Amino acid sequence: MAKIHSFESLAALDGEGIRYGVFFTGCPLRCVYCHNPDTWFGSGQEYSAQDLVKKIKRYKPYFKNGGGVTFSGGEPLLHAAFINETAPLLKENGIGYCLDTSGSVVLTNAVKACIDGADMVILDIKFCDVESYKAYTGGDFENFVHIGRYCTETGKRLWLRTVVVPGINDSEAQIKQYAEFAKQFEYEKYELLAFHTMGFFKYEKLGIENPLAGKKALSKERLLELQKIVDKG
Repeated sequence: MAKIHSFESLAALDGEGIRYGVFFTGCPLRCVYCHNPDTWFGSGQEYSAQDLVKKIKRYKPYFKNGGGVTFSGGEPLLHAAFINETAPLLKENGIGYCLDTSGSVVLTNAVKACIDGADMVILDIKFCDVESYKAYTGGDFENFVHIGRYCTETGKRLWLRTVVVPGINDSEAQIKQYAEFAKQFEYEKYELLAFHTMGFFKYEKLGIENPLAGKKALSKERLLELQKIVDKG
């Protein structure tokens, strides 16, 4: 059994093709720019692997051009054992899965098996130095590095992402550091995502402090400028 916060049907941004997004509850990080703080806690509904696959199967007709399931969160790798239980059932139905992860967990055998079974991994590079990573996420920098390297060592298809926040990691010099850092991984693409404020209402609703209250979203124009730096490598 695993607790799932929410679902997104017919998603097109979290992997190839049309995806069915499964968002697990729970995350070991507390990123200052998190737009889903509602996934930190025990909200959601418990599902067995069988019940989850039954729900996913309804959308199989849409899984064309590489589509399938994307396990996200929260942090899906907190539920590696559950995903490993679910994976054979998905395979029986000709459905593959993608992991959308921060890599914020220890690289255990269960996590390795979860990565091994995935069609691809989308890895979030939150920060590319130990100090910033700790200050802005509260997590262990080495965990995600180990997971990224494991994907590279095993030949797993890998996409990279970084959320760019004004005043925190949006300078050209910083983006060049990200691009340089990413060279240790074998990846297909590296996408920058713009910080937005659409999740701010969730902090108020939950009664928790928003570390970036008052912060403005990153403009599309600035995002495109910075993306060109990453694309150049």
